[in-house]
Amino acid sequence: MLVKKRIRSLKNCPMNTFLYKETGDLSDLPLLCHYPVRAQYVSNDPAYLGCKKKECRKRDDKGACKFYTCRPTLSFHVVNFRTPVEFVLFSKRFKSPKMLKRSDPVQFTNPDMPLHGRLSSIDSTGTSMRLSWVSGSKRPQRVVYGDGQSATSVVSTFTRDEMCGSSKLPSPAMDFGWHDPGYIHTAPMIGLKPSSKFSYKYGSELAGWSDEMELKTPPAGGSAELTCIIYGDMGKAPLDKSLEHYIQPGSLSVINAIKEEIADEIKIDSIFHIGDISYATGFLIEWDYFLKMIQPLASRVSYMTAIGNHERDFPMSGSIYPTMDSGGECGVPYEAYFPMTNCKKDKPWYSIEQGPVHFTVISTEHPFNFYSEQYKWMKKDLKSVNRSRTPWVIVAGHRPMYSSKGGKSIYPALIDPSFVLAVEPVLMRSKVDIMFVGHHHNYERTCAVYNGKCYGTIKKDKNGVETYYGKKYTAPVHIIAGMAGFALDPFTTSPKKWSLTRISEFGYVKLHATTKTINVQFVNAKTKLVRDNFQIVKYN
Repeated sequence: MLVKKRIRSLKNCPMNTFLYKETGDLSDLPLLCHYPVRAQYVSNDPAYLGCKKKECRKRDDKGACKFYTCRPTLSFHVVNFRTPVEFVLFSKRFKSPKMLKRSDPVQFTNPDMPLHGRLSSIDSTGTSMRLSWVSGSKRPQRVVYGDGQSATSVVSTFTRDEMCGSSKLPSPAMDFGWHDPGYIHTAPMIGLKPSSKFSYKYGSELAGWSDEMELKTPPAGGSAELTCIIYGDMGKAPLDKSLEHYIQPGSLSVINAIKEEIADEIKIDSIFHIGDISYATGFLIEWDYFLKMIQPLASRVSYMTAIGNHERDFPMSGSIYPTMDSGGECGVPYEAYFPMTNCKKDKPWYSIEQGPVHFTVISTEHPFNFYSEQYKWMKKDLKSVNRSRTPWVIVAGHRPMYSSKGGKSIYPALIDPSFVLAVEPVLMRSKVDIMFVGHHHNYERTCAVYNGKCYGTIKKDKNGVETYYGKKYTAPVHIIAGMAGFALDPFTTSPKKWSLTRISEFGYVKLHATTKTINVQFVNAKTKLVRDNFQIVKYN
């Protein structure tokens, strides 16, 4: 059985096989001429295999059944993506499906409903938050917050023509993966207090209103304390037994674990998602599923992001790497759904301060060489840091400089030496404390490392926590945190000396910073156990 958008054709489309694989998705899906949202085998209903649900189709003169059929029952989880849904029964398996029965289109009750609210910080004051949400209506809506304050939304969208691809180089985003995104509403909430809780709702009388929710603002830059969560490479997974495009098996367990961290008290100040966000890769409806999945987190705390290869990369599009990893999205949906502070179009780098930490967020997918706009911006930003205000500096991006990833790779090299050559000296000169990255799907921690050499000393404190000590600055610690959903990567059997901890488990990083120390924990999403724990003590 199949849940679909508008169906152009059910014939086999060999080119679609290529386009699926080019984005990195190696799953076995129906090779149709339009992307299926959900697909299930009728064998998912165990009662069908034993024919426990019989339905008589023909009876004899005495009323006895001469011919009956077996009826399966399947459940599909569908989010409100605004356009009609059709159910299709087909045979011949996935390779050459043959349509047997097709339902009439089923419309959502309210396609204009405001959904998937998500927050981000506008600046470093902790007093302003940006709220974005999705609706089928282009009429401006409102956010109502605090003690009766309100703001009207700015409405935007993006079109198929903005996607990358052509007749010579097709992409899912421009062809069978396209889905109308509806309208993206964005509104500011200003006049808040840092590290405080506020209630809000969004929508309109015509489109409807969201539930009332509670958010927590982040601490102001320069204040004494911050607790945040960091991860990359999350994606999404179905809440039913369906097969779908690009399933990331660990994503739900990580989301559920972080939901417990936030809970009613909202113990977390913010979240940083450092690349490979939804893995929609040109199948645009997947963004709706992803936004729905993260809504319990992103609607409560500042959800800051960095761009990854699966949001941006496409040949001849301005990205450094000529792969088709974005499926033709080229960063357009990413920037529409996650507007970050002070970012200009297709220049998704920015900095923000929360508590005692200055975050510099870069794009590893855009030019970073010595003459590039991003390189000049990065140098200027890091040079401007006031260490008496924010004693800690963290750089976040998607691709790593150091990794012990093993196994086979579809990439020509695990590490890009040109990236290391250009950016690592800047980190060192700017006395960056930690660089957080993803891309490789595991957790790894290095020593304080520069040019492949370890600096400083590490010893355990009285609580057994590994502690980086030094009377003066030594070098950055590199953390790979790409274990938030995508199938996990193995490690090499011969790691370098700079690699101190290697864990291939689903989870997230929890960081707590004061003016004197940074403590970093890797938390296993399933067991909630802290699997790595270290701290950096502030040098003089």
